[in-house]
Amino acid sequence: MTRKISTALAVLLLSAGVAGCSWFEKDVTPPLPGERIPVLLLDRDLEPDPQIADLDVILPPPEPNDSWPQPGGYPNHAMQHLQIAESPARAWSVSIGEGSSDENRLTAQPVVAGGRVYTFNTDGEVRAFDEGSGNRIWAVEVVSEDEDEGVIGGGVSFYEGRLYVATGAAEVMALDAATGNEIWRQTVSSPLRTGPTVTAGRVFAVSVDNQIHVLAADDGRELWSFAGITESAALLGSGSPAVAGDIVVAPFSSGELVALRIENGRPIWNDSLLAVRRFNAASSLADIRGNPVIDRGKVFAISHAGRMLAIEQRTGVRIWEKNVGGIETPWSAGDFVYVLTTNEEIVCLSSRDGRIRWVQPLPRYEDPDEKDELIYWVGPVLASDRLIVGGSGGKLLSLSPYDGSIIGILDVGEPIALPPVVANGTLFILTEDGDLIAYR
Repeated sequence: MTRKISTALAVLLLSAGVAGCSWFEKDVTPPLPGERIPVLLLDRDLEPDPQIADLDVILPPPEPNDSWPQPGGYPNHAMQHLQIAESPARAWSVSIGEGSSDENRLTAQPVVAGGRVYTFNTDGEVRAFDEGSGNRIWAVEVVSEDEDEGVIGGGVSFYEGRLYVATGAAEVMALDAATGNEIWRQTVSSPLRTGPTVTAGRVFAVSVDNQIHVLAADDGRELWSFAGITESAALLGSGSPAVAGDIVVAPFSSGELVALRIENGRPIWNDSLLAVRRFNAASSLADIRGNPVIDRGKVFAISHAGRMLAIEQRTGVRIWEKNVGGIETPWSAGDFVYVLTTNEEIVCLSSRDGRIRWVQPLPRYEDPDEKDELIYWVGPVLASDRLIVGGSGGKLLSLSPYDGSIIGILDVGEPIALPPVVANGTLFILTEDGDLIAYR
């Protein structure tokens, strides 16, 4: 049930001869008119709300950020409006090692902190690169050779001079971020598909058996754990917990969303993002694969099954809900939240009441006439008045956050594996082939 991304995809048919042109160029052909056929057939026809057609989309100004330390950015996953160069150009490109293959997929987003970029490849190897030049500083195998075959998933997070690694071999460990030397290693109940969230001296990691394990950041001892509803089927990859104040919000593949006290794991509230109406087998898969987001007392979460919720962080009261499905992390900025749906649309919603301000369908096929070679997208990321998404056709697409219009394109040349990362005015892209590319 995973989204299968072919590494053979190479050309995005937006306009002829766009390779090498600025992605902020205005003359970009919009998606072709005609009927759009949802791949998962969830029958979710999204339309802007006419009652807010005149509502101006006002965003906070772009702000520089010096790090992207964990999956989704900061522990609350609310990155707001980041700053990049007006016309970024490729600065460097390096290999992180083994990328995606027929047997394994890249699931670990790069993280950036302290002037370095850290990656985790599908051979179970962590690498550290100089942020400015791309030169490799160190590399270390964290999954043993007799276990790396068939080990899927994992990720890394940076916190206070250490790199915390979660692996598909059901282990969490701490490395010295300067040298890669191992500090501690702890076994958990089952494999982990994404990087942990680390804050307040605690490591929060969700395993595939729907347990959140909370370990002490200093020595790895388990402080507490919480078991959610078990689920036999799940998407590849998973969401990392969101933490703000004394509350952690954990997503599970069952569609369950649980808020817990970070000091002892006491439940505060729980909710479900399972679809009320199940159209088919795909819509019954309720996995919350994108990270939940906590922004100014609200929790935003979206599930594959076709439900998106905004919840009061403290009480668990639903503020609004929407029949929108997705597997990417929502992006919250100001009074608006942006999501990439399972039907490959970017949707702008009011974070106050969930009403849809605009909907922009993305190109679906490399050959629209033949409906051949599906294009899959990842993101979005909001930077310098651009919503940026990456595609399996090897292109970065830039959209206006104010009306959804497509305003630019950048040819990366390789299928893009994960949402872009932004730090210190630089845009970092990780491709399916395992190439890390920096634009600044």
